[in-house]
Amino acid sequence: MSTGEPVVRLDGFARSYGAVAAVRGIDLTIARGEMFGLIGPDGAGKSTTMRAVVGLLAAGEGRVRTLGLDPIQERGQLVRRVGFLAQRFSLYGDLTVDENLAFFAELHGVDDVQARRDAMLELVRLAPFRRRLAERLSGGMKQKLALACTLVHTPELVLLDEPTTGVDPVSRRDFWGLLAQVRGQGTTIVLSTPYLDEAERCTRVALFADGRVLAVDTPDALRDAAGQGWHELLASDRRRAYDVLAGRPDVRDLETFGARLHFRIEGDAGAIRADLERAGVGVDSLEPVRPSLEDVFLRTVREAGAPAA
Repeated sequence: MSTGEPVVRLDGFARSYGAVAAVRGIDLTIARGEMFGLIGPDGAGKSTTMRAVVGLLAAGEGRVRTLGLDPIQERGQLVRRVGFLAQRFSLYGDLTVDENLAFFAELHGVDDVQARRDAMLELVRLAPFRRRLAERLSGGMKQKLALACTLVHTPELVLLDEPTTGVDPVSRRDFWGLLAQVRGQGTTIVLSTPYLDEAERCTRVALFADGRVLAVDTPDALRDAAGQGWHELLASDRRRAYDVLAGRPDVRDLETFGARLHFRIEGDAGAIRADLERAGVGVDSLEPVRPSLEDVFLRTVREAGAPAA
């Protein structure tokens, strides 16, 4: 990770829509070469922050710098160096894959459109579908084409606003493989996502809730800071098990994840097992685990008194 001038710097950034505060006094720096994640639920301020970074929104308060430029006053210089894949990126459904790429290449003034288009098609593995209309692509293929259009002018910085929302799991995995290749070529990537498992792939993440940044660090450091005593329980009656655990003063951060319960114990796990069995709850497994980033996020939100969604 570079130690030079930050690629993105926010100092006291705030933005409101009428009486609604979308973002509240954010201080944030992102270094060259990072895969940086903005993590949080809808309405947490992630998209507003991204739009300010690319110059689509002016700051209500504070200062924003992107690649050392003012994204509002110097947007003409910035647009040639930044790629932005918005949540509703507009491909042209009545144009082919080739034609969409050519359009965005020409829009950005790419010199050798044909060579760059071919390189992008190889990167996203859409060369066999280059003559297909965009409207006839699957959801995952549309996102790959949208990424190719975002990268066609070789930007230094790419911002992706929830790029895998609504995409099937296999396409999500493929998309992340593409991002790893792009970052390997020296591009800085900033992305927002509501998926905490995706955040694990980032070099650093910022946890957003209620328009605030609650924590910034590597995923490993955030998990380490969550403390010891985390356990995962799989029981015969999850609801009854939840009630038993919720009634114990030595159980903290109790959450349901599918069929399992995650929580932190400040006492003896053996005593908890005995309590569950006395309550008629069969314990299939009760094991110590490292906290997930989702555990960390929910705990951080709870401690900050911010809504999680």
